[in-house]
Amino acid sequence: MATTSQPETGSKVSPVKRAWWKECSVYQIYPSSFKDSNGDGTGDIPGVIEKLDYIARLGVDIVWLCPVYQSPQIDMGYDISDYKEIHEPYGTMDDVDRLIAGLHQRGLRFLMDLVVNHISDQHEWFKASKSSTASAYRDWYIWRSPTYDRNGNRCPPNNWRSYFGGSAWEYHPASGEYYLHLFAVEQPDLTWENLSVRQAVHDIMRFWLDKGVDGFRRALHPMDVINFISKAPGLPNATVSDPSSKYQHGCEHYANGPRLHKYLQQIGSLMNEYNAFSVGEMPWVNEPEEIIKSVGFDRAELNMIFNFDIVDMDHGSKGKFSPKQWSMSDLKAITNKWQSFMHQNDGWNALYLENHDQSRTVSRWGSDKPKFRNVAARMFATFLGLQSGTPFLYQGQELGMSNIPEDWEMTEYRDLETLNHWKKIIASHADDVHLLETTKQQYRLKSRDNARTPMQWDSSVHAGFTTGKPWMHVNNNYPTCNAAAQVGDPTSVFEHWAHILRLRKDHRDVLVYGNFSLVDAQNEDVFAYTRRFGEQTILVVANFREGQARWTMPERVDVKEELLLVSNYPDLRVEGREIVLRPFEAFACRRGSIRAQRL
Repeated sequence: MATTSQPETGSKVSPVKRAWWKECSVYQIYPSSFKDSNGDGTGDIPGVIEKLDYIARLGVDIVWLCPVYQSPQIDMGYDISDYKEIHEPYGTMDDVDRLIAGLHQRGLRFLMDLVVNHISDQHEWFKASKSSTASAYRDWYIWRSPTYDRNGNRCPPNNWRSYFGGSAWEYHPASGEYYLHLFAVEQPDLTWENLSVRQAVHDIMRFWLDKGVDGFRRALHPMDVINFISKAPGLPNATVSDPSSKYQHGCEHYANGPRLHKYLQQIGSLMNEYNAFSVGEMPWVNEPEEIIKSVGFDRAELNMIFNFDIVDMDHGSKGKFSPKQWSMSDLKAITNKWQSFMHQNDGWNALYLENHDQSRTVSRWGSDKPKFRNVAARMFATFLGLQSGTPFLYQGQELGMSNIPEDWEMTEYRDLETLNHWKKIIASHADDVHLLETTKQQYRLKSRDNARTPMQWDSSVHAGFTTGKPWMHVNNNYPTCNAAAQVGDPTSVFEHWAHILRLRKDHRDVLVYGNFSLVDAQNEDVFAYTRRFGEQTILVVANFREGQARWTMPERVDVKEELLLVSNYPDLRVEGREIVLRPFEAFACRRGSIRAQRL
């Protein structure tokens, strides 16, 4: 249920539209890497159940579980072969029922991934579709006849490129046609223009909602890449943006298709029947005016979306695994754009820096050096967690877990995107030593595998993740970076995140519903902003650098008159109008006396 209220003073701030999901925080679990309960080396649902008290202690409100459906695991569960069965290594449907009950007993809600742009080629629907051109399931997928070049050679229907490399089309000799797969060959795209497909997806959603699921990530990979479900009529060729490549990025023809909002409104209507929560993932759509059509409060489509502007800002001209140095000016512009636009237009942000597809914050944007990892992770918690929107924490982020170590070889990687890219580089540039080393450096910064190393529970063998051989090696730093060492330690990343989440509840009006304003926008080292609701104001200041930064307080900002709410250092160093910020120092304060006891 949603309610509307005025700020607590007579200011001109517009009425705020309150909703339960705006006041929540979310904890994301990647099941294969979270906790193994039976010693087979792979995390499972009973392992999640074992750690529910840990999750509850952190103070989150919703648990999001990445896909646990039956799957051949070509793309780590995002290739689903049966939406109503559980992948056997993860557990059983009874385990899911116990998980839902355990969450609800602790006052937590349950969010599942709903991946419905594509499906596994082992799903019975696709098996039937490819069995005959006359099959009732044939038009559940996107089949097209070949094209031919001037020499008579068979070619795909268009020049679209798959996200995992090569053509987005796979030839099926038995029928003489190609099917579309924007991702892996084993992940054929569904045809959402087909009413039967939409009805089948709605049936899947009802099945899980009736079981007690409280929401889905749609395109988020709860509705994974949801904005891809509507393609442009005729599936035209993509504009040639990379002349060196045979295949081109076709997102202009499917990233925000002509019937997207019709499909989302149908799903939104179903979700409203259950007062359920939905978050969407919309890559390649960067214009706020387009995004708001999906997440406007009264649109009844999605409650919020993940946008990719921040996590894409270090992607180079040749794609994700080419280098580019991110800049503070870009980070400020992106953050300010989405914070301001959503607040002014009744939209809502999903706040994140990490997830199963993004690497670890401290390694990518800060420093994972032992002397900086803790303060850097707490700085990012302060920077992100006090913004407007719903915070999403990815498992291990609350511990400050870091990327794959530099000395790991390519044989340690498991991610299909990374391995396919490396295969392509080796095939075309095997003798280019500089390119090979640069590419490996980019993997260590941005590969999805960085987020998928096993959760670090304690300092025992394999970090307490498993009693067997883990499916992927545990990060080398687990003896010092683990949950057992952090829970209860007031200087730890875990307890800092727990404090941030409590602040959001204790100062709900200003930290959930207040506006956002940049402070000192031109500063290239310090990110500062205020949150305001009526007469309430909170200032947040974060030094993003390994070195000391001297921050001159702008006019009308006087930290001496404020009450410190949270800091990752034991004190503040104020010299007149300057604050001396130590490496990765961050704090938040409100009006009052800075000498008052910290909350």
